[in-house]
Amino acid sequence: MSRRRHLVELRKAPAAVLPSLLLCDFGNLEREIRQLEAAGVRALHLDVMDGQFVPNLTYGMPIVEACRRLTDLPLDVHLMIKQPQQYIQQFYDAGADIITIHAEAVESPGDALAQIRDRDCGAGLAINPNTSVESIEDCLSLCDLVLVMSVEAGFGGQSFQPVALEKLRVLKQLVDDKTLLEVDGGVNGKTIRDCQAAGAQLLVVGSAIFREPDYRDAVNQLTNLTLTV
Repeated sequence: MSRRRHLVELRKAPAAVLPSLLLCDFGNLEREIRQLEAAGVRALHLDVMDGQFVPNLTYGMPIVEACRRLTDLPLDVHLMIKQPQQYIQQFYDAGADIITIHAEAVESPGDALAQIRDRDCGAGLAINPNTSVESIEDCLSLCDLVLVMSVEAGFGGQSFQPVALEKLRVLKQLVDDKTLLEVDGGVNGKTIRDCQAAGAQLLVVGSAIFREPDYRDAVNQLTNLTLTV
């Protein structure tokens, strides 16, 4: 069955809170995923960092594979790595449903996006706060998802940069209704409504879920905020 079917499901709701597993307890990964499933999340966001494109180092294919074995939820895999086009097949094989590369990490984002789409996987393109929307405009037709970073890629827990809101507003006018807009970095109870109002449909959340004692309550509170936009 096509993995791109998950894109159709994610488009159905005006907004979806996606937990970023960067801050989860990897020593108890199955328990963490079960709690997130019970909280009603619609997908999991996995941040892959290589220590080169970004200064931090996280995890790779084995964690994606482990998540795939543990859940049927869509896996939204965000590659913060150099030369991501060399690893598209491996992450697809590991179980990714959406693969997002960074515009800053490749000379020709369009080629890498086409490779992802050829594998019947959702193709995403991410931009850092200092990267303009204009610089990726010619690639938007190849994007199933555009990820606007509201912090510099590489570390969790950074403060939200409002420049992301303007980029989301511009992108909302440029993409068609089949292209999902996503925002990542500093999304919490104070910023989530502004992100959705600017056009974000997928709201990646880390600290505001994983540093709370009850994931279900945290997700419900964030989701309820999006319902008031």
